[in-house]
Amino acid sequence: MKKVLLFGSFFMGLALSTFAQEAANEPVTDEDLTQYATVEVMTSLYVEDKTDELRNMILNNEVIDGGARYNEIKAAWGDDAKLTEANVTDEEKAAYQAILDFQNSLQQSVVDYKTNLITDSDVISVSVYNKVLAAIKGDPSVKEKLDSMILTIKEEKDAERAAAKEDGEN
Repeated sequence: MKKVLLFGSFFMGLALSTFAQEAANEPVTDEDLTQYATVEVMTSLYVEDKTDELRNMILNNEVIDGGARYNEIKAAWGDDAKLTEANVTDEEKAAYQAILDFQNSLQQSVVDYKTNLITDSDVISVSVYNKVLAAIKGDPSVKEKLDSMILTIKEEKDAERAAAKEDGEN
């Protein structure tokens, strides 16, 4: 599933790269890299949240009683004989289809989320995003620096989320 989400992000990046030509001539600053890294981390956290949401849909579904039954239905899905053999009810089929619909919408959801971060937020501008995108394609040292920033920001955000979760449990 992560491959599907990354694939969608890749195509969104290609769509935005058409604007990158004019931004490519300007040098990339640390602030630009931080903004870009922040978008990447926010998108990664969004994917994690949506993956957790999908996992919870499967494990806590009242009709499909947990992951084992979900996997049984998944193995039979698309084959009426196997569905009948597995005694899959119409109610289970509808619940499984709802999960599939959610799963299939995830790629577009991630693309929309990231696009909104780039075009409609104060996190980064389209020109800065494209400038950094062009720089990391052309200079491995910029990519290394960006990867380091992403890791640092991700660790900070993960620590914040863990602390908030811990506070929520107490």
